[in-house]
Amino acid sequence: MTDRSSLHAHEVQAIAERIRTLAANGERAHIEKGGVHHFVPLPKDPRFAGRTVDVSSLNRVLEIDVEKRLAVAEPGVTFAELARATLAHGLLPIVVPELEGITVGGAIAGCSVESMSYRHGGFHDTSLEYEIVSGAGEVLTCSREQNPLAFEMIHGSYGTLGVLTRATFRLVPAKPYVHMTYVRHTSFADFERELRAHCAQGDYDFIDAIIHSRDALVLCLGRFADTPPYTSSYRHLEIFYKSTLARREDYLTTEDYCFRYDTECHWLTATFPPLEWKPVRWLLGKRLLGSTNLIRASGTLAPLLALKRRPDVVCDVFIPARRFGEFWEWYSRDFDFFPLWVVPYRVPAMYPWIGPEHAARMHDELFIDCAIYGKPNGDPSVDWSERLEEKTYELGGIKTLISRNHYSEERFWSIYHRANYDAVKRQLDPRGVFPGLYEKLHKVG
Repeated sequence: MTDRSSLHAHEVQAIAERIRTLAANGERAHIEKGGVHHFVPLPKDPRFAGRTVDVSSLNRVLEIDVEKRLAVAEPGVTFAELARATLAHGLLPIVVPELEGITVGGAIAGCSVESMSYRHGGFHDTSLEYEIVSGAGEVLTCSREQNPLAFEMIHGSYGTLGVLTRATFRLVPAKPYVHMTYVRHTSFADFERELRAHCAQGDYDFIDAIIHSRDALVLCLGRFADTPPYTSSYRHLEIFYKSTLARREDYLTTEDYCFRYDTECHWLTATFPPLEWKPVRWLLGKRLLGSTNLIRASGTLAPLLALKRRPDVVCDVFIPARRFGEFWEWYSRDFDFFPLWVVPYRVPAMYPWIGPEHAARMHDELFIDCAIYGKPNGDPSVDWSERLEEKTYELGGIKTLISRNHYSEERFWSIYHRANYDAVKRQLDPRGVFPGLYEKLHKVG
């Protein structure tokens, strides 16, 4: 056993013992990962209640098997660390979430997708095995062959079934650079047609899009490259999302491509315009820019959210591709907030955590992730967070649960597979050390 493996086993046993103690005392657990979390900050947030189970030491890459193209990592490893470690071997995780501070555990428990998702699905779809500490303090191995339902249900469970302590996942060959091509459309119909054509053809390594306005829809198409004529950097003075409207092509290092949205945390800096001014970025950029700095700052300001009627809308919704045009018609007319990040996402097989009734309504294998970051929501006559949720449900889509949720219990369990969730809950958390999924997330905000 290697030193890292031995240390990992020792720390996992300590976590298991902590959970056994909480279970024996009838206490609830809150998993403390360390660093910044990527839940959207909300007033009077109930999601972090419970006695702390500190897993922040589980932050190592345990193994990279170059021949088999596999990696084994602890849940606290950030994708910035993981990408650097794998790129040193000419490899890359198949899905690299766009913010440097997102962790392996967060990508699995939530729903992390990116521009290779049109072909491969989410990060969880590239995973082969999980090590889990259950609510009974047992250390279990879950895979598609061993504890298969538990393996599938960990994705999208948001820390309500157990503690993920190790993950094994696939890697792909990667070149050192990415060549970007930006195709601008003024018509949604033309934009959608070309987006779907490239997804069907699979002729690019990376596909996503940024919609800047109703008549500025930009496809972002990328291919790995060996030797670029130049490289651009969006780590300091320049702003990536704006470059997609101004340029027709670009070259980035592969690492910079993976985290091209990180400096602005998508376009969070646009909510405070001086952060997009070059003199301010030159003077203060290293202290203020980047997702970790910006999220930490938003957490510091979280008490001010109580003074707002409602927090801004920050949410990803996944719309069946066949109904994307209907969503766009409503979004561009009524919701009317830009930029909008668009990520096509292919589901390899319907997930067992989605209820059969809702799965039948989805009726698609290609989904369009529409990522909304920062729509103001102070109008007393309409709650745009709730409207977005309702429209997503109407179109047979599904949303992430990291921000505000408005579902009734009946609606919630018509979307999520209650029988499967309850079966795994009984297996992994018989004493209720962790909150239930609906209990934890349904009334947030």
